[in-house]
Amino acid sequence: MAQGLSFKHLSFKHLLIAGALALNAAAALAQGAPADRPWLDATLLAGAKAEGQVTIYSSTNEQEGLPLWKIFEEATGVKVNYVRAADAQLMGRMAIEARTGQQSWDMINTPTANQLPESMMLPFDPPEAKNVMPSARDPKRQWYGVYANYNSPAYNTNLVKASDLPKTYEEFLTKKEWVGRVAIEGTDNEWMNAMFAHYGQDKGRKLLEDLVSTLKITVLDGHLAAARAVAAGEYAVALNNYTMLTNNMTLSGAPTNFWVMDPVALFFGQVAVNPKAPHPKAAQLAANFMLSKEAQTFAAKTGRIPTRPDVIPNPPDVVARLEKAKVLPYALSGDQVKASQKLFDEIFKKR
Repeated sequence: MAQGLSFKHLSFKHLLIAGALALNAAAALAQGAPADRPWLDATLLAGAKAEGQVTIYSSTNEQEGLPLWKIFEEATGVKVNYVRAADAQLMGRMAIEARTGQQSWDMINTPTANQLPESMMLPFDPPEAKNVMPSARDPKRQWYGVYANYNSPAYNTNLVKASDLPKTYEEFLTKKEWVGRVAIEGTDNEWMNAMFAHYGQDKGRKLLEDLVSTLKITVLDGHLAAARAVAAGEYAVALNNYTMLTNNMTLSGAPTNFWVMDPVALFFGQVAVNPKAPHPKAAQLAANFMLSKEAQTFAAKTGRIPTRPDVIPNPPDVVARLEKAKVLPYALSGDQVKASQKLFDEIFKKR
C-alpha cells in the first residue's frame, strides 16, 4: 500500500525546489494576482470584497452576459447586479441619473461608452489594458475596448443565396426582390460616416437616399433585435449590423451569416467606470476582468471579436475576412454622434 507523502521522504533537493515554488507563488501574490488569473489584482480585489457588490450597465444580451459575470462572481465573491438594455436606452438612463444626482451604476460595457461626457468617465489604468490592441485604449484612459465591433451586412441564408449577394452597396439597388425586406438599426451613424468617407459626402448621401427610397428600408431599434429579426426571417437582409451579433446568431444555429464589402466601420465595445461609482474598487476590478484573456476567450465563444491578440476569435478567420475590406475605425464624441445621428435620421426617414 502506498504511503502518504511526508517531509521525511523528501530529499534536500526536493525541499529546495518546493521552497522555490512557494517563494515564487508568494511573489506572484505579492505583485497583485495569482498566476492563473492575473486580472485578480490583489489591491482591487480587497477593496471589491469590502464593497461586496458591483452594478454593471451593459448592452450585451443576458445569454452572454450572465454566464460571463458568473465567472467573476465565483472568482471574487462580489455580487454582480446586471442591468441590460440597448445602447441608446442606457445612455439616456445615465444622463437622467446624472442630472438628478443618482449614482446607481459602477461600470458600463457598451459600444457607446466613449460618447459619455468626460465628467462621467473615470481616468484609470487597469493592469490588463496593456494586453489589448493599442487602438482599443483611449488616450485619455477613460475607456478601453473589450471587443472589436466590425460592421457588415447580414442575410438570412434560407431566404437569400450566397451567390446572389451584392459585391457593392450600389448593387443593392438592383435587388428589387428585397423591397420591404431590408432592415437597419436606427443608430448606425458610425457606419454612415464610413460610407461618406469611402464614397465622398455627396455621393455617399445620395446612395443612401436611393437605397432608402428603392428598397423601402425598415429602421429597427437595437442591434441585437436587428440580428434576431434577420435570423428569424422577418427580414431577408440587414443593410448593416454588428458582425459579432450576426456571428452570435450563426453560432447558435440560426440561418444567418454576414458578408464583407467596402467599407467596414470599426469601433469597440468598451468599458468605462463611473467617477462617482458607489463601488469604485469593484468597478475597476470588473473592468480589468473584461480586458482579461479569460473573459475575452469566454466571450469569443459566442462570436465576440476580441481586442487581445492572444485570443483566437470564433470563427478563427473572421478578422482575416473583414480585414480584406477597407476598414475605417471610429471613436466619435458625443457631440459628433448627435450631429451624425441627426443626419442619419433625415436620410432614413426616422422620426
